[in-house]
Amino acid sequence: MILSEQELLRRQKRQELLAMGIDPYPAQEYPVNVYSDQILAEFKPESGNFQDVVLAGRLMGFRIMGNASFAELQDANGRIQLYFRRDDLCPGEDKTLYNTVFKKLLDIGDIIGVKGYVFTTQMGEISVHVREFTILSKALKPLPVVKEADGQTYDAFSDPEMRYRQRYVDLIVNPSVKDIFIKRAKIISTMRAMFDERGWLEVETPVLQAVHGGASARPFKTHHNTLDMPLYLRIANELYLKRLIVGGFDGVYEFGKMFRNEGMDRTHNPEFTSLEFYVAYKDYNWMMNLTELIFETVASRLHGKTKIAVGENEIEFAGPYPRLTISGAILQYSGVDVDALSEDELRAKCVEFGMEVDKGMGKGKLIDELFGEKVEAKLIQPTFITDYPVEMSPLTKKHRSKEGLVERFELFVNGKEIANAYSELNDPIDQKERFEDQLALAERGDDEAMAMDHDFIRSLEYAMPPTSGIGIGIDRLTMLMTNQSSIQEVLFFPQMRAEVIKEVDSESALAERGISEVWIPALQKMGILTLEALDAANPNKVFNDLGGMRKKLKIDAAMPTKDEVTAWIQG
Repeated sequence: MILSEQELLRRQKRQELLAMGIDPYPAQEYPVNVYSDQILAEFKPESGNFQDVVLAGRLMGFRIMGNASFAELQDANGRIQLYFRRDDLCPGEDKTLYNTVFKKLLDIGDIIGVKGYVFTTQMGEISVHVREFTILSKALKPLPVVKEADGQTYDAFSDPEMRYRQRYVDLIVNPSVKDIFIKRAKIISTMRAMFDERGWLEVETPVLQAVHGGASARPFKTHHNTLDMPLYLRIANELYLKRLIVGGFDGVYEFGKMFRNEGMDRTHNPEFTSLEFYVAYKDYNWMMNLTELIFETVASRLHGKTKIAVGENEIEFAGPYPRLTISGAILQYSGVDVDALSEDELRAKCVEFGMEVDKGMGKGKLIDELFGEKVEAKLIQPTFITDYPVEMSPLTKKHRSKEGLVERFELFVNGKEIANAYSELNDPIDQKERFEDQLALAERGDDEAMAMDHDFIRSLEYAMPPTSGIGIGIDRLTMLMTNQSSIQEVLFFPQMRAEVIKEVDSESALAERGISEVWIPALQKMGILTLEALDAANPNKVFNDLGGMRKKLKIDAAMPTKDEVTAWIQG
């Protein structure tokens, strides 16, 4: 591992603290009794409140001014200024705690605890006058320094890959990121409260499933060694939740992780969070009304209003929402009457539009593709798309009055699907035939077709009451409600390619070539991290570069000769 100058210096400070008998990582509880935001909101000088406060957090800045200094502390709820005075911290003759520990051994990023009282500075800033402080955790890596002045941010920690890969740093230096995830939690708690008020039961269902069902998607496959059988990470929890409706619960819901072994982009992550709930004796018309209420309530709870900015659009979440059939929407936005076309004619029309289609796609799949190509992006305001072809919806009850269609809707907002709901199919004979149709699609090459689930069929044979169910993508809903254009922004740790870590040979391996330990950091800074890289290096270039690196690193040792450098390389 190659350490920067700052990292080496911080490790040295850690050793100095240990030598002074100060544990930079103490184990005991630190009794925090207040947070920065509470102080800033409630402190009144005339009332004499907050005269015995205990805070803990991360140092985010210093202003050293001789015998008195200021610092900025960031805790879980915000930032507050700290005031340190040498003679308050060190009332006796020994001033080491201030002169050495505070001024020389603390760094930005260190976590400390402070005890003191709140006051207002001459500049009018509410601050904590520190009577004593304790080092709680020494930071060995420096934080990115993000500067703000006149409302502008400079040197922001903004590279997406760095932010997603090191989310812990992102949360520290970009306070607005934390707010996204606080709102995400509030979205979930708001919906959970709505369901609990209605008497529905929150449940947990298996993540490892013997049959991948409940959606059309490519699953992740694994193997259980003890049972010697293949298992799949769930692509949906629908079939298990409906088993619970069969078992006698009138309403069940689950917030859970789903997994789909498919593409990744700004709106798709292979691991995502979904809410699904099912309510007995309801249909998809009732569910549309409830969905409007859910989205309106969530928007109001987060923003205090129902119309919010999403990108360049203003989205109104108060109902009622427009309701279009899928065939009607395609006709409206593309001019194609899919009801009047055969499968082959529809495939030809898709090709005419420049779409990539194949013979493995049935008519339902082609309609889905055409809808995605011509309609989806145009649905900005919340819109229900209803009454899908039966081929597209193997778990949905046939339409009560429209032949060849099912009672299904999807909710689209800002050009993306947010929710998918049905009047649930509860005829076991019909359900088995639908599964068999899915098997036929799989034989034609559709790797997203559903598998046969005999146990689910058996559960329906015991009779499931008329039921409506819905799935809502929590990640996409959070994107909407926090005005984010990428799903990675609303996931703490989005899926990424494996990090490439450069191979580095040990310093002892380089020393065996006769290289003095004083020159090893210089070679590493020059990108020579392994013996293989050293063998491939040009002696003249290495010698010349060492001269520049000697000045940069302020190395006092005499330069090695060109012959010595050549000997290092030639071994």
